[in-house]
Amino acid sequence: MSSFRKALKSRQRNHHERSQPGFRKTIGLLEKKKDYKLRADDYHKKQNTLAALRKKALEKNPDEFYFNMISSKLEDGVHVMKKTEEEVTEEQKKVMKSQDMKYVEMKRVAEAKKIERLKGELHLLDTEGKQKNKHTFFVDSKKEVETFDLASHLNTAPELVDRVYNRPTLETLETKSIKGAVGPHNIKKLARQRKHQYKILSQRIDREKKMFVISQKIQSRKDLQDKNKKVKVKKETLYSAAIYKFESKRKR
Repeated sequence: MSSFRKALKSRQRNHHERSQPGFRKTIGLLEKKKDYKLRADDYHKKQNTLAALRKKALEKNPDEFYFNMISSKLEDGVHVMKKTEEEVTEEQKKVMKSQDMKYVEMKRVAEAKKIERLKGELHLLDTEGKQKNKHTFFVDSKKEVETFDLASHLNTAPELVDRVYNRPTLETLETKSIKGAVGPHNIKKLARQRKHQYKILSQRIDREKKMFVISQKIQSRKDLQDKNKKVKVKKETLYSAAIYKFESKRKR
């Protein structure tokens, strides 16, 4: 019977809705049922969306917080994650692209050895950046404070009071002969050379710090190629590499 019913349906005439009457063409398009159905579905969909949003707003926790709230922004009505720029200087980029980590580490170690050798030669006795030492003298009365003479108390010449190193006593100056350059011209020349050496030392220290930061950043980018799960603990800055915490994985 079912096959017979299907055969009858196949020969049935397709019934269409009546067309637009000629006398009401000036009124506008006559809406058919399929047009009404589309309009009604769209209306109900919008109403359901508004009801869901209204319910979500009523049930929202005021203390709720997600990191996406501060790490994303709206672009043409769509939430897009903010792009974080890498804290890398142009010099660091150039070195990281052109040099291998082993080469950078080798240069850093060489600079560190030169720094140690320079420190051993200069002793850092009268550097400008060094903190000044304080030497307090105690006396018994205010009169002694007014008549206090530093040179006589230290038992040295007044010209040597301001020196923080190589300050011999009067007995030493009388009994022993002075070795080395004693002329004003030679002393100034030695002071200029010493100042130049300190300048070279500070430049080498800065260079060694930069090489260390570059090697750390290269190593962190190398570690990021690992497929294990990781969490960023500290952001990358101009003076330090980013710190990541990797998930512990048992190795066979």
